[in-house]
Amino acid sequence: MTTATPLLGTPTALTLTLASLASDTNLVAGRASTAVDNSSADAIDFMVGGKVTTGTSPTASRQIEIWLYGSYDGTSYSGGATGSDANLTPQAKTLLRLLTVIPTTSTSNQLYTWGPFSVAQAFGGIVPYEWGVYVVHNTGVALNATGGNHEAIYTSVKYESA
Repeated sequence: MTTATPLLGTPTALTLTLASLASDTNLVAGRASTAVDNSSADAIDFMVGGKVTTGTSPTASRQIEIWLYGSYDGTSYSGGATGSDANLTPQAKTLLRLLTVIPTTSTSNQLYTWGPFSVAQAFGGIVPYEWGVYVVHNTGVALNATGGNHEAIYTSVKYESA
């Protein structure tokens, strides 16, 4: 009898520059990561998570939002994303998939860890051809300026016969 068992890939960092990301009162202008290409990974899912650190003297009771963008062909990306690590003001956030909203405090340089979340679940059960992360916040100050205080990590999920 053959049994399918989960096979987790190696945790891999997404390229996503969050150091000193400016606050946006309207929660629109944020930053997108490079895209993960599932056409070659051939995964049935990905787990994604990471950490974000606020800057100095943030405003209490604000938030950090973590979203996903996708592509059906590796060329066109939802919300106006480009598949590159770049600033992004989405055409409409409804074109993206919300992963989580992190409520923040007024504590300076506070580390918030998010995930893991299923990419397939965010997209209705199927991983897109390519996908990436988009982060936006309204904490009132730029995020912490040290690059190592932020990360986005993904791990592929496949099945193997046992």
